[in-house]
Amino acid sequence: MKRIFLQLLFGIALLSLLSCEKFLAEEPVTEVSIDFIYTTPEGLESGVNALYNLMRNYNIPEGEGDALRSSLFFLVGTDLGLNRTWHTPYGPNHTPVAFPARKWTRGYQIIDRANAIITNAPKVDMLETRRNQIIAQARMVRGELYLDLIRMYDNILLDTIATTPENAFDPKEYIPADPVEVFKLIDADLDFAVQHLAWNVEYGRYGKGVAHHVRGKSALWQQKWGEASTHFDAVILDPTHDLLPREQLTQVFGQNLNHKEALLVYVRDEITGGNDNLAGGGPTWISSVFNSRVYELSGGEMIRSVEYGGESLGWSFPNDYLRSLYDEENDLRFRTYYYPLQLIVNNPESPNFGQPLAPERYDDDYRRYHWSLKKYHDEEKRVGTLNSYKDHVYYRYAETLLLGAEAAWRMGNSTKALGYINQVRNRAGLNGFAAFDLESYLEESARELAFENERWFLLKRLGVLVERVNRYYEMGSNAGNKAIYPMASHMVRLPIPQSQIDLMGTFPQNDGY
Repeated sequence: MKRIFLQLLFGIALLSLLSCEKFLAEEPVTEVSIDFIYTTPEGLESGVNALYNLMRNYNIPEGEGDALRSSLFFLVGTDLGLNRTWHTPYGPNHTPVAFPARKWTRGYQIIDRANAIITNAPKVDMLETRRNQIIAQARMVRGELYLDLIRMYDNILLDTIATTPENAFDPKEYIPADPVEVFKLIDADLDFAVQHLAWNVEYGRYGKGVAHHVRGKSALWQQKWGEASTHFDAVILDPTHDLLPREQLTQVFGQNLNHKEALLVYVRDEITGGNDNLAGGGPTWISSVFNSRVYELSGGEMIRSVEYGGESLGWSFPNDYLRSLYDEENDLRFRTYYYPLQLIVNNPESPNFGQPLAPERYDDDYRRYHWSLKKYHDEEKRVGTLNSYKDHVYYRYAETLLLGAEAAWRMGNSTKALGYINQVRNRAGLNGFAAFDLESYLEESARELAFENERWFLLKRLGVLVERVNRYYEMGSNAGNKAIYPMASHMVRLPIPQSQIDLMGTFPQNDGY
């Protein structure tokens, strides 16, 4: 039976279309939008290209609002974050009515489109290798999204049937899927992607490396340590991907992300963009979220400049706990992944131009000054705008090494685990660990991967998310009002949007909401 709520939305749209004589007269448009996409090789490839656009919007959306808020939740709402303002992860708006619904709704919309490609591609007359590459990318998207959904919500719907005008009004049963069946589909999709994707692919495309990487994550969630280790090892042993050397650390998040450490990059281009439905995508605000408005400091000695991120929002920052993890003198990441603590006067009209900013000029106001993340810095962002078209590295090899280390450690292979985690430490200019333990692993993962896309999920998988957030996550606008902000235990799984519960009727809400 059809289970996806999207059919309800599709059916409403279909009714309005079928009631319009003008629509019925425009048969060529219908043929282009449906027949062309799902009955020709070129159409299927257009459909796959659209999936990349949708995934970019799903994970790193354009603009602001609930789209951005839903993504920032996972970047900031961990034991490493400090929030100053509106997108408070665990505040009073963390409810089925108010919490951003788009991870659920957008996720299933994309799955439905992937289902359509997966279902129709076998019917199209084309070279088998070309067909398998198209299906592999669609199955990669579907497997990745189902892994995302089950990690976020625990109780989800499972469907592999694309919505069509013929089945949109079929009877539907809305029941939580058996997690075993969900992971069975995830693994089958990702295994197909591993088999049919190439190692070396076009920049911004899914390749065998990211397929192995995500498949390894799925195995970790199922506590299948051997499977996980096999998939991470496949990436580590193949020469396609590697850590950038120590002397190129600044390039890991630099302007050119077409390098060996990147497993998957979301590509943006202002010339071919304008919004996320276009090839070039829309402008994001993410580069402005994590750095302070130093140009608002008292005294007028700091002005907007590319060096300090230009126009800034100052919404979210790394917290004191994260800073305490770094050897500030020796860890190269501390001065590469973050903006300098010491500001240099950049207003040419100041008599102190080019000199360190005097201590009394650092206002105790986090909007104006706080230790700030530089991973999303865009050297090409124009000074007077929040908009950035910089590409975004979403999966990278450093995480593969760290997850591979955990998988090896859980299998009892401490030698391999230390070899992998110490590659990350050595690249940062630090001595390697002599022994591997869970706390050291969590701390090293924090130093390397802070404010990327994995920390929230890692802590949840290890069963320590609530405890660590309640120990370290902070809210505040200055040193005087900064405080630990609590996370309720039921928030370890997100609220299913109430609008979708209402549409489905019989699907249960997660406990606590």
